[in-house]
Amino acid sequence: MRTNLTACILFIILTVYQTPVFSQSRPSETIVLPGSEVQLKLVSIPSGTFIMGKNKSITISSFWMGAYEITHDQFNVFFRNEALSQGSKVDAVTRPTAQYIDLSWNMGKEGGYPANSMSVDAAMMFCRWLYQQTGIFYRLPTEAEWEYACRAGSTSTYFFGNDATVLGQYAWFKTNSKGKYQRVGLKKANAWGLYDMLGNLTEWTADQYDSAYLINLQSGTTDPLILPSSRYPRSVRGGSYMDDASKLKASFRSASNPSWNKRDPQIPKSRWWLTDGMFVGFRVVRPVNQPSAEEAEKFYKLYLGN
Repeated sequence: MRTNLTACILFIILTVYQTPVFSQSRPSETIVLPGSEVQLKLVSIPSGTFIMGKNKSITISSFWMGAYEITHDQFNVFFRNEALSQGSKVDAVTRPTAQYIDLSWNMGKEGGYPANSMSVDAAMMFCRWLYQQTGIFYRLPTEAEWEYACRAGSTSTYFFGNDATVLGQYAWFKTNSKGKYQRVGLKKANAWGLYDMLGNLTEWTADQYDSAYLINLQSGTTDPLILPSSRYPRSVRGGSYMDDASKLKASFRSASNPSWNKRDPQIPKSRWWLTDGMFVGFRVVRPVNQPSAEEAEKFYKLYLGN
């Protein structure tokens, strides 16, 4: 009897320690976008250290992150702001030029659908508009921030574990999306309350893409970021409704490509919209440690000048 009891206790202990340990849900807050009744929910992401790549220990400062991918409803508050000019001058807040066709491809717009076919310029200009309206600095997440937030304290292949057969509970991807993106927030969130981190739309990050990034990354680095030097390639994360499970891993990295806008007939091609990038969107972050006004403007001009 004692032998059986000991074996039972040992089995329970091993089971507990083999199960991914998830963090608790994080504090959140909701802001109202200027000039509207449209809300944006942000989740508090704690500072901490995680392993990026095979063995690189990376420290991340605390920040706030959008609980959901930016939706058409939210983006349109900015896009339809008639007080803004339309153009590409980086020394003024602009809004994207109108789409020459409907780039949602009838997959859904108002009512909580994610804003798709977004170029990195359009995403960053939305962030800059938020800053100009509120005085609070917003931007795209870095690659490291995105992966850290996606993992939410887990070390497994997916933030919920290693079993790909349950991926459909957390993500829209090739197997269950029926070839369309879906309303945000319909699947289960990760342990920190972030929805659609995997699947639905691939999400822009603030980094220039470098295939050797994880090789060159130094262990012990705090808040790594590869600043942009050209429009292509940029790093995107999370996979989309078009991808299979292999591209929805927390660690999977992908690069943007000019082919995402190959069917745009305009000369020059739009810097705002991606005719063949219907699977690309974004979410925003708000650093706890806010930059000065001068630093913020320098940051936006760097990104919007490439």
